[in-house]
Amino acid sequence: MGFSEFLGNERIVSSLRAMLSREHVPSALLFVGPPGVGKYTLARMFAQAANCERLRDDLCGECATCVKIARLADPAALIEQGLGERGENPDAATVERMPLILETHPDVWSIVPDPVRRKNPVARPMIRMGQLRAVQRAAYFRPQGRRRIFILDGADTMRWTDADVFLKILEEPPESATLILLAPRVDSLLPTIRSRCLTFWFAPVAAEEIEGLLKERTKWKAPERKLAAQLADGCPGAALGLDLEESVRLRREVLRLIADAAAGKSYRAIFAATAHLAKNESESFENLLPLFYSLLADLLELSHSPKNFVPRNPDLRDELERLAGSITDKWVARAADGLDRLQGRLRRNVGRQLGLDALAVTLGNR
Repeated sequence: MGFSEFLGNERIVSSLRAMLSREHVPSALLFVGPPGVGKYTLARMFAQAANCERLRDDLCGECATCVKIARLADPAALIEQGLGERGENPDAATVERMPLILETHPDVWSIVPDPVRRKNPVARPMIRMGQLRAVQRAAYFRPQGRRRIFILDGADTMRWTDADVFLKILEEPPESATLILLAPRVDSLLPTIRSRCLTFWFAPVAAEEIEGLLKERTKWKAPERKLAAQLADGCPGAALGLDLEESVRLRREVLRLIADAAAGKSYRAIFAATAHLAKNESESFENLLPLFYSLLADLLELSHSPKNFVPRNPDLRDELERLAGSITDKWVARAADGLDRLQGRLRRNVGRQLGLDALAVTLGNR
């Protein structure tokens, strides 16, 4: 096992290996890209390579250190364990006093947005002050191996008012530690933080490569692999975690809401649909927003060049073509703008259903 098994973004892998080979590793790295593109996986592999007992610029995957750090590949069980130790209904003081830290090796920590509780997680998990303070203290400890690595998955979720604690680490970086921040967009972090990081932008992985990965790791048939690779939009992790049947159902629900709003259907029916999407789906509301963007992108392409249209949602092509015949590109642009505003408001804890209701009403006003 080594970096050669990582799918896509070969230039980033080469750069990271060069850093390890020269023993010149920056104190802060920023990995930017959509969820599932491989940011967390590569950060974890880098942590293994930085401490591997056998290799200097790669990971063997077999030494005791590599094996321990590899357990971070499946953080769900570690999160469950950490939340269980905290108790079912912790108060705010307990959450800060017992920060959620995923640690399978003393030199490598993974910091993830804290859902607070196991059974009734908060609507929007975030990296909390207690976690940042724990990193601030531990970053200056002498490593047992070669280097301490702190992976901040979802770095964009930390409150900007809390980010000052993190900024202190970057202003006086420890010589033997590296912080790796993972975020979907570079502008989701404070300029003072991102300016102190070496940034890597992760490019989408080719659909053909994702299909090959799915062939190795799933029992899906060829048509299912092709559809999953297309829906993943260049993100191998998204393809591997995809429930195809559920994906089809959800995208049809979202497209039906868009079509009903565009047709000016009754607010009663539309608000019933928004309530279901905002409250009754097992998928988080934030994870539904990319479905809206994907469908709107297809509609925009259809309105401009239907002959050359290559859909992001090929299984919904007929429905998309019917809807595209009744809207304009200006309408799609307005819809995308409204979706952008909704996404921004969610960061300020605006009610999800209320925000989606407002978007649907805007779409109906043609």
